[in-house]
Amino acid sequence: MTPRTTGARRRFTLALLLLAVPLLLALLGPLCAGEPGPRAASFTTGGGHWAGTDFVGRDVWRQVLLGGRPVVLTALAATALAYAAALPLGLAGALTHRRWLEELLMRPLDVLLAVPSLLVVLLVAAVLTPGAGGLALLVALVSIPDAARTVRAAVAEAAASPAVEALRMQGETWWRVAVGYAGRSALRTLAADAGVRLTGVLYLVATAAFLGVGAAPDAADWAVMVDRNRTGMFVQPWAVALPAVLIMALTMGANLLCDAALGRGPRRRRPDRADRTARPDRPAGPLRPDHSSGPPHPAPRPGPLPGPRPDHLPATDDATAAPGAGRTEKSSP
Repeated sequence: MTPRTTGARRRFTLALLLLAVPLLLALLGPLCAGEPGPRAASFTTGGGHWAGTDFVGRDVWRQVLLGGRPVVLTALAATALAYAAALPLGLAGALTHRRWLEELLMRPLDVLLAVPSLLVVLLVAAVLTPGAGGLALLVALVSIPDAARTVRAAVAEAAASPAVEALRMQGETWWRVAVGYAGRSALRTLAADAGVRLTGVLYLVATAAFLGVGAAPDAADWAVMVDRNRTGMFVQPWAVALPAVLIMALTMGANLLCDAALGRGPRRRRPDRADRTARPDRPAGPLRPDHSSGPPHPAPRPGPLPGPRPDHLPATDDATAAPGAGRTEKSSP
């Protein structure tokens, strides 16, 4: 097991722990909350309240068990609704050949993207009184433009590839081309964006509930608990620390889980030296002499030709004979 694999498993385990604690409290907390007890003094500890009391004397731990479900369900529903609308818009904008259709789909989203998200939520809340479902719809509406542009940018490279043109020439349906090929090629990018998007949605939902949008002023909600109990934070810090830490753990766990899941994918192996030399498309270089047993020996010089020496040549060694020796001049006529 390599150190990289060990680190990825540790990050994955840490992400699961961070995400499991707030999710379990949000989903199973109302089942374990029990009946409300008598109220005590505000911002006190003890008296059967191991986490103390809040600003109206209610048990903080019971409010924590009851307050996670609105935040978590609203954030998850808003993220799912945003991607349900952003995926078709982004895929259609990236795969269409009609410029006017792309402009018709993207330009209204740019107008919504220019307006701050929290301002849109507050303006709608000033006219209407949205509940938890209305807040999820509002947050999904303001999250659609950014998500749609992210989908379009992630799919644009795959949409311009020759494989998409080949699928179209084969008569494949638009859904198969968009989801089966282009969408799968951008799956890792969209998964990473989903973790960041959930964090932004959680921040927006918590801020809206903090400002009183979508939740009653005394509702059992983690964001409302942070808002209403901040006046006694230095007297009884558990009323603020517990819901704030749970919101932070939920956002950090979602991001770490997406990063760890993407990091566990298959990695491309770098070819070693043996693989590079064994490639048939690469020409082999000149063979190098083998000097493992010592320096190479010089080649032997060619000796004299076999046979009797002519009589007109002097009996001298061929190696020491002077140049021109053994030559006979032609007699003048």
